[in-house]
Amino acid sequence: MVDNTSRTFVEARNLGKQVTTREGVLTLLEKINFSAAAGTSVAILGASGSGKTTLLGLLAGLDVPTHGEVILDGRCLNDYDEDGRAQIRAEQVGFVFQNFQLLFGLTALENVMLPLELAQAPHPRKTAEQLLDRVGLGERLHHYPNQLSGGEQQRCAIARAFSIQPRCLFADEPTGNLDSETGKRIIELLFELNSEQGTTLIMATHDNNLSQICNRRLQLDAGRLVGNDD
Repeated sequence: MVDNTSRTFVEARNLGKQVTTREGVLTLLEKINFSAAAGTSVAILGASGSGKTTLLGLLAGLDVPTHGEVILDGRCLNDYDEDGRAQIRAEQVGFVFQNFQLLFGLTALENVMLPLELAQAPHPRKTAEQLLDRVGLGERLHHYPNQLSGGEQQRCAIARAFSIQPRCLFADEPTGNLDSETGKRIIELLFELNSEQGTTLIMATHDNNLSQICNRRLQLDAGRLVGNDD
């Protein structure tokens, strides 16, 4: 087990996001401040539209804030352009999207192999096969996403996110499309990664079972942080 929890890995400083609509300026997030130590797990809770997905995107560098900053492993993401942020993600960030974002022209095996090949990792096929077996898709390696159920696509997306052994894993409703038994297995896998590799887990979730076993719970309401349970 990796123990590096004394060091801050992710920090949001006065983070805010606004967008302009026909009706005027819409505030999605306002004055978000929190930090997560390396190797810990954080659940972000809140109703639909509270800003959970927006916050995950900002923390991972997939979007840029209107104000404030994100510090990821000592680097301020504001100092990097999109190519620079993409490089940081490729090196140390995994992301599980709520809508999976699998490549439909690739098989499950090829989807998981792709980030390994881009990172020039050794034995990408063997690693991908092992990960897919761990999430219960060992018999579905050569199926395309449109041949998989929603739950199977989610498991494939999780295997892909794990593939590069990320130092930080962001997950948007990682058990939201899974039956209870598969969801339980995915939760166990998430925390095996957390324990074995010291990966920082930051997850938006409605899953009470998942949130209760996280080290911390953050509560969002209308774009504001209203609860911070250490």
